[in-house]
Amino acid sequence: MKNKNILEFCLAHGLGGLEMYISSCYEEFSKKTVCKVVVSPDSKLDKYLDMSDKLYVKRSKFFPFISAWKLAKYIDKYEIDIVHFHWTKDIITAVLAKKMSKRKPKLVQSRHMNMTRFKDDFYHRWLYKNIDMMHAVTKQVKAQLEKFIPKDIRPQIEMVYLGVKEPEINEKRVELLRKKYHISDEFVIGIIGRIVEAKGQYKVIEAFASLDTLNAKLLIVGSAMNEEYLVEVQKKIDQLEISDKVIFTGFTKEINEHIQLLDVNVLATNNETFGLVIIETMANKTPIIATNNGGPLEVIVDGVNGMLFDGSSEDLALKIQKLYKGKVFAQSLTEHAYHTMHDKFEYTKQLNKLYVNLQEEC
Repeated sequence: MKNKNILEFCLAHGLGGLEMYISSCYEEFSKKTVCKVVVSPDSKLDKYLDMSDKLYVKRSKFFPFISAWKLAKYIDKYEIDIVHFHWTKDIITAVLAKKMSKRKPKLVQSRHMNMTRFKDDFYHRWLYKNIDMMHAVTKQVKAQLEKFIPKDIRPQIEMVYLGVKEPEINEKRVELLRKKYHISDEFVIGIIGRIVEAKGQYKVIEAFASLDTLNAKLLIVGSAMNEEYLVEVQKKIDQLEISDKVIFTGFTKEINEHIQLLDVNVLATNNETFGLVIIETMANKTPIIATNNGGPLEVIVDGVNGMLFDGSSEDLALKIQKLYKGKVFAQSLTEHAYHTMHDKFEYTKQLNKLYVNLQEEC
């Protein structure tokens, strides 16, 4: 049986785990079948994707028919069987393109975000009737989809976790980064992700400031999505008199090399849907501390393969201090975490599960 042609579709302008997952899907799916990618021109995702045959559609918030018509033309031209989209705001464009297309492809949404309200109004009922399958990235998200989308219009739902590769570390690059950031024998605490309030950088800063007796540095990795918030964060650092110990790296593609600099990585989001950085940290054999809520509960067994904190900077400081004082404990965490990553979140294994679902169920 011929494999179905897949189109990866995302018009988002940011660059987080959702957008990077599109790159992963393309990388694996294109080994097995025809796989095309449609993105918004000059978006961060466009610049991130290292490929020459990207297709472009500009998102139109108020006139989605224009974007949908162009997408429909691509679908017919490249004989697309499955449109796999990721960004919730792309639903209307994908559904309209399906209606306009001669091929009438199957629509599949990978749901990376939580769903928090019922979708039983006329508009949403029409949208979800035209989606053929939804891919939930956690069990929690799957349960939310089953709860909030009425059964009579609910698409088929499959749950497949995200995955990560075994990292290939450039040791020379790691050493160059150590010199760049003036890291010697300090205990390095990190937080990786977009600099926005929801990611909780301020909690990590407060926890770090309270640990003033430790020989430590704080590495904040990621780009600012809101300049006003960045200014607030920098003011807080100045007020706490820790600016000489805090390093902002800006955006980087060298995530693994930066994780290698850390003695502990922190995910401080109040309610993270999944937390790809958790399993990236596990793959790098670095201890992880995450908020005791949402997706991290499906990955971390507290005190076994990572640590969970209650969301307060006070509790976070206690967990960091425990790792600072307990090297044997930290090593035990990383060993168990590495096995967790391989058993449940290995990149090729997880993407193959999704690919099989796409090909067999659509």
